[in-house]
Amino acid sequence: MKKPGFLSAMWVGLALVAGGVQAHDDAYLDTVKTAHGGQLRMAGMYHFELVVEKSAKGARDNPVVVYVTDHAGTSIPTAGSSGTATLLAGKDKTVVTLAPDGDNRMKGSGKYASATGLKAVVSITLAGKAAEQARFTPLAAMADEHMEHKH
Repeated sequence: MKKPGFLSAMWVGLALVAGGVQAHDDAYLDTVKTAHGGQLRMAGMYHFELVVEKSAKGARDNPVVVYVTDHAGTSIPTAGSSGTATLLAGKDKTVVTLAPDGDNRMKGSGKYASATGLKAVVSITLAGKAAEQARFTPLAAMADEHMEHKH
């Protein structure tokens, strides 16, 4: 009977899967240098990179761009896709409609300011697929950088 070998192999497999899952948590993704300077998050089997305006002092019409890739960083075509980005800053809420804009890019614009507390929920439905969603704090790194800055 070879159950001990099977159980050992099963535990090793589970450990590898668990390690892979942990490698893609938000803390890890925040350490990844992104191609477009945005924040990276997992959305099902995809990665979404959210890029927002970083220097808008007051609420005004600003771009919102989301790049869609797989976990290896390969571009996922967005033709025929639809999506939204809901931006929350304090009591202000803006819903931006995202439309395909290039190979793996979704783009829209909406009224928001570049506040460090800005939060975003991005939902994208790729052509023929179910909607995928990710949550972002796209300007949190600016707050961290400012905290480390010595006056």
